Amino acid sequence: MAAPSYGLIATFETAPGLYHAAEQVRDAGYKNWDCITPFPVHGLDKAMGLKRSVVPRISLCGGITGFFTGMSMIWWTGAWDYPLIVGGKPYFSPMFAFPIAYELTILFTAFATIGGMFFLNGLPMHYHPVLKYEKIRRGMDDLFFIVIEARDPRFNLANTQALLEKAGGKDIKDLET
Repeated sequence: MAAPSYGLIATFETAPGLYHAAEQVRDAGYKNWDCITPFPVHGLDKAMGLKRSVVPRISLCGGITGFFTGMSMIWWTGAWDYPLIVGGKPYFSPMFAFPIAYELTILFTAFATIGGMFFLNGLPMHYHPVLKYEKIRRGMDDLFFIVIEARDPRFNLANTQALLEKAGGKDIKDLET
C-alpha cells in the first residue's frame, strides 16, 4: 500500500524561472505551497502572494512590555516597596529608571522576536516530508523547487502536475508523507 501523498515537487534551474512559475502558481489560486531556494530571491515573496510578516509587531509589543516592566519595577521598589528619601531625591524618577528600562526593552524585544518567529514558523519541526526527496540537497546549492501540498483545496494531481509542467518545472515528483 502506497503512503499518502504530501504533494508535488517541481525542479527549476534558474531563479527567474522559479519566480515566473511562482507567479503562475499564485495566479492559479493555490494557498498551501512553498518555494525552496539556495539563496534569497528578491521579490519572491510578492510573486508568491505572501503578506508582510507579523514578527515586527510582536517585537514591538515585546519592547513596549520590557520598557514598562523596567519603569514599573523601579517605581515599585523605590516608591512603594521600600520608599527611602536619599539626598532629597524623589521616590521615583524616570531618569534613574531609564537604564534598567532600556535594557529590559532590548531583552524583551529579543525574546519576543525569537519566540514569535518560532511560533509563526511552526518550529521546532524535526522532520518534513520534503526531506525524503533525493535531490533536496541541491536546493541548498544550485537548484530551485516549488512544493504544492496535497492539502491545498485546489490540489488535483493531474491538474497540478500540468500547471507545474506549463510553468517550466522539470522532474516533477509526488512526495510521500
